[in-house]
Amino acid sequence: MAKRPPASDIDESRVSVAPPADVAVGVPAVAHALKIAVEQMGVVRSIRSLTRVNQKDGFDCPGCAWPEEDRRHVAEFCENGAKAVAEEATLRRVGPEFFAEHSIEDLAGHDDWWLGQQGRLTHPMVLDEGATHYRPITWDAAYALIAEALRAAPADETVFYTSGRTSNEAAFLYQLLVRGVGTNNLPDCSNMCHESSGSALTETIGIGKGTVTIDDIHDADLLIVAGQNPGTNHPRMLSALEKAKQRGATIIAVNPLPEAGLVRFENPQTVRGVMLGGTTLADEFVQIRIGGDQALFQAIGKHLIEHDALDRAFIDEHTSGFDAYRAQMDAVAWSDLVAATGIAEDRLRRLGEAVRASTATTVCWAMGLTQHKHSVATLRDVVNALLLRGDIGRPGAGVCPVRGHSNVQGDRTMGIYEKPSEMFLDALGTEFGFEPPRAHGYDTVAAIRAMRDGRVRFFMAMGGNFVSATPDTAVVERAMSQVDLTVHVSTKLNRSHVVTGRRALILPTLGRTDRDRRGGIEQRVTVEDSMGAVHASRGRLAPPAHDLPSEVAIVSRIAALVFDQERANAPSADWAALADDYSGIRASIARVVPGFDDYERRIDKGRTLVLPNGPRDARHFATSDGRARFTANALEYPTIPPGRLLLQTLRSHDQYNTTVYGKDDRYRGIRGGRRVVLVNPDDLVERGFADGDIVDLVSEWTGAAGGVEERRAEAFRLVAYPTPRGNAAAYYPETNVLVPLDSVADVSGTPTSKSVIVRLDRRPSA
Repeated sequence: MAKRPPASDIDESRVSVAPPADVAVGVPAVAHALKIAVEQMGVVRSIRSLTRVNQKDGFDCPGCAWPEEDRRHVAEFCENGAKAVAEEATLRRVGPEFFAEHSIEDLAGHDDWWLGQQGRLTHPMVLDEGATHYRPITWDAAYALIAEALRAAPADETVFYTSGRTSNEAAFLYQLLVRGVGTNNLPDCSNMCHESSGSALTETIGIGKGTVTIDDIHDADLLIVAGQNPGTNHPRMLSALEKAKQRGATIIAVNPLPEAGLVRFENPQTVRGVMLGGTTLADEFVQIRIGGDQALFQAIGKHLIEHDALDRAFIDEHTSGFDAYRAQMDAVAWSDLVAATGIAEDRLRRLGEAVRASTATTVCWAMGLTQHKHSVATLRDVVNALLLRGDIGRPGAGVCPVRGHSNVQGDRTMGIYEKPSEMFLDALGTEFGFEPPRAHGYDTVAAIRAMRDGRVRFFMAMGGNFVSATPDTAVVERAMSQVDLTVHVSTKLNRSHVVTGRRALILPTLGRTDRDRRGGIEQRVTVEDSMGAVHASRGRLAPPAHDLPSEVAIVSRIAALVFDQERANAPSADWAALADDYSGIRASIARVVPGFDDYERRIDKGRTLVLPNGPRDARHFATSDGRARFTANALEYPTIPPGRLLLQTLRSHDQYNTTVYGKDDRYRGIRGGRRVVLVNPDDLVERGFADGDIVDLVSEWTGAAGGVEERRAEAFRLVAYPTPRGNAAAYYPETNVLVPLDSVADVSGTPTSKSVIVRLDRRPSA
């Protein structure tokens, strides 16, 4: 296991803390984004890149999946989008000479921020068994090494991970490669974020996606934004909320922490935002206890039922299970709902009244609702509350799980899933003349367990930073070391390159901003946004190296070597032709995946292909009985032992997923460090601590055997912060070490990164 960056790598004396901000974006955000862009790309490259982000003839932002309107601003990017582009389009380079200078031990002593700041990878590199340094390897030799490993390993001992930034074309070929190898071991980043959303929505409304469009956000009468911080994680969403607000919408923010982006928004593209103080977004901020969201939506449902504020025609015609749900709501006590949420009954009823008065309600959510043991039940109850008022399948109303990575939803549409449907496998087999494997594969947590137990010989990651993104860091690092060969297709250096199997390969690849010219043609790829709209993306910048292949080209070359004439039941494809003209991949997608008919024409000239959505389009619900399903869910919420805190992991403002842009969290008033933990001032006093004290965070988990397991994250600065009593927050990936591998959501298997029981241990004085 590689050594970790020292816990003291951020001197706590350099961390400064100021009061949290009460406004998001504005001129300071623009200035900060441009400063980072110029530092990474230079002035000319910054202008060329940022003016093409999210444009119809440009490239899709490598950040979040928030959709664009058809009519777009010349600057269709946000602060964190600009940072994401700058990180990818940077002029900094990491070549063979860098790896010759830095040993694995040296690299492992640096944090993810330092590793990412070194620049774009330019050459394939190999780490031989027992070696101290990566060395260069030719592309042909790298491909041959992978093909040899795949031929030698049993299919069920191979694992193929996918990050959300992979294009539709690359994802489709990747899953074809994997199923041709003979496995459905296709864990992806969805397993760790919105898997709970997909599980709940598929069960209740028959589709694992949201049911609203960007126009529905604008036209909603009531927007409930729960467990989400759009000011940092999806800043372009603020413009949509502002438009809704200007059209008369009411916005209710539900979150354990006050977030500046939902208080006031200064839109830098408008006079009002720059000179007139911006727009107040949230009409009401509901500071809920961590894990209390199910109780809040049960309270809304209970209030609506008690006042007979129901859309009876919709319930009778389009739903099933209402009587059981009503019985469950009759049985739940208001006192329990108050205890779970930390919100008084009269205020819970006021929220119910807001839904009762609304003509169209949309609920938006992110990780705050999906990473608890009872997350799937929570999201079933979100659906229940909306079904009571007929708020699915009509303008301005519906469910809106706000996805993270810009194509994480598209990857799932393309078949990146460990539990594929029979319909998908049948169509895939027909298209490529083979019999795909039918047994379900490993999700992310199951894959880590298999690696830990020595049941995986080959691991490949298409993008991402698996080691830093996953829970239980020490276990993951030991698990990776058990694998014979680990392969990472990456644009930049990260911790997964220094925590490896016995042998390791780094394969550099093109990014979204890079020109992709193959077969004499400038290729384009496609991505799907968070609302089921697909559009083209084409980079224009010169790649960091002249022979840098795309993800499509890498997968095609591996497949061509693995599926030689001697391999039985191999998919039949002209891999070289697919690598040289991506339209051939799209033609196969159109024949395999419903909704992609006439794919090529429908993405021409900046057009958007909107995928069919049964609940939204026709109130058609592809459930077992053809109806939207009310579900009766027992109330659950975390209980906190005396003297302990319930910790949620979260991002800083200078961060997107595991990519760390800097050491500040401007909106929360924290600068110069990341090893901080936010705790209510009264909780600090009660435990004998003060703001600025240095502590270890120790998580306590009761395992299957009944004993209490402890995990420790060292040297965190306490920050007095307006969290709910008994609740705390700290950044990941630094606190992923505290999240037990076996602590997962029921049904979905998502790690419970928002529900970690911890205690504060005082550090010994120097």
